[in-house]
Amino acid sequence: MRASHRHALAEGAQRVWIGFGGRADRLWLRLLRPGFRHCFAAVEDAQGWTVVEPLSGRLLVARPVLVPGFDLPGFYRRAGLAVLGPFTPGAPHCGWLPAFSPYSCVAVCRALLGKGAPFAVTPRGLFRALEKSLQGKEKILDERNLVL
Repeated sequence: MRASHRHALAEGAQRVWIGFGGRADRLWLRLLRPGFRHCFAAVEDAQGWTVVEPLSGRLLVARPVLVPGFDLPGFYRRAGLAVLGPFTPGAPHCGWLPAFSPYSCVAVCRALLGKGAPFAVTPRGLFRALEKSLQGKEKILDERNLVL
């Protein structure tokens, strides 16, 4: 086992929500669908929340001081953003070849989700793929509940 893998968190120790929104503060962002011009992640663990905000040319990582049990995804939804989750981050993975993808908000969010993250290039594409995966999980849970 690699040293980095020994430091991995226990299964279920983190949950990830992906938020979507954004205005066109850069000219080229106007090519993207309104409301899906940017994405970011909010990661919940036992100590609270970590917000990972990929900005143009900079990665902002913050640990906001919030009361225990604060509903950060609900706060973002009330602010008018689309939020999907919770997702469980994938296990650490080391492939034979490095991942070749440009730095973008989508690439950062996919990296947080791990190897099993759906392929997407735009925030809207990531939203649709994650929404589809959540609907598939809900359908499986419904089928299991019917069997019980």
